[in-house]
Amino acid sequence: MLILKTLVIVSHPEINNSQTQQFLMQGAKMQDVTWHHVEELAEIDVAKEQALLKENDRIIFQFPLYWYAAPEGLKHWEDEVLTRNFVYGDGDDNLSDKEFGIVVSTGMPLKEFRRGGSENITIDQIMAPYYAIADRAKMNILPTFTIAQFQYMDEQQQMQLLIDYQRFLTQKYPDTLNNRQEWFEQEFTDRFKNFNDTNCTECEMVLNTFIQRREDLEQLKSTISLIKQGEDE
Repeated sequence: MLILKTLVIVSHPEINNSQTQQFLMQGAKMQDVTWHHVEELAEIDVAKEQALLKENDRIIFQFPLYWYAAPEGLKHWEDEVLTRNFVYGDGDDNLSDKEFGIVVSTGMPLKEFRRGGSENITIDQIMAPYYAIADRAKMNILPTFTIAQFQYMDEQQQMQLLIDYQRFLTQKYPDTLNNRQEWFEQEFTDRFKNFNDTNCTECEMVLNTFIQRREDLEQLKSTISLIKQGEDE
């Protein structure tokens, strides 16, 4: 499985008071994921920040929606770090072929972000300036990950959000069934290893069953493909 290094660039001026960001911070404690809160930087060391970008494969901007944009902290970080020569001017294509994604949270229901809704604009339209930067840098753009009204989610919805968020940070794209299966198998295997000496026969059985079902599904897909080929002939 391809191992990605992910950098989550977080902007929130009162992050300790944000239930959403505190929840996501716990979810981001994964192998090869770096949480980088820009408001905590005493000063911005441009060379260090640019080196951090170059070291990672997937770059995520994460922030709450403040009047149709990110908080000022992210804008300041962009202005200092994403210099023209670094992004596209020196011929090195420093960010080329890296993946870029956005995790944005909003207090409004997602249904309001559409033509005819109370916001009368889509989330992707709001995010257009950030995607324009990524496009200029020749990055591969991922779908927007939107978190709407986290404070109203029940426990089951929060757990689903956690899984979806972790997949967004580390799963290979596109978001196909095969890539999902591969991600779940790898995550379960990695976490199973961390049980140390604890006897977890049931965990091993679940993992083996998952792998077997995945192999059965692959075999079924191959069989269906052969049947279709026969019909075409």
